[in-house]
Amino acid sequence: MEYSEKVMDHFLNPRNVGEIPDPDGSGEFGNPVCGDMTHVYIKVEDGRITDIKFKTFGCGAAIATGSMITELAVGKTLDEALAITRDDVADALDGLPPVKLHCSNLAADALYAAIRDYQAKNKDS
Repeated sequence: MEYSEKVMDHFLNPRNVGEIPDPDGSGEFGNPVCGDMTHVYIKVEDGRITDIKFKTFGCGAAIATGSMITELAVGKTLDEALAITRDDVADALDGLPPVKLHCSNLAADALYAAIRDYQAKNKDS
């Protein structure tokens, strides 16, 4: 299976790994078929994601997509971050092998879940 240089870089040197203590929102998404799981934590100020971290239990592609989603989302408004698609994640990594495309779903869906968590906590604000 061939991975792009970007996938290998984000797998071997993942960005923004870890947890945010007391996050404004957090979300988790897993794939029962492969067993991979990604958790995303966000801090939000003035409607923008100012900090984002992730933790992934899974294959190299799942780790790479978790790393890439953090780079794509930081600094974005919540609406801009919600507009990041699974394809955007795969494209930013210069593609994923077809059998690994489901991994990009983990990162995007975990980000969406973190934003929904933030919105639910702040719906009265």
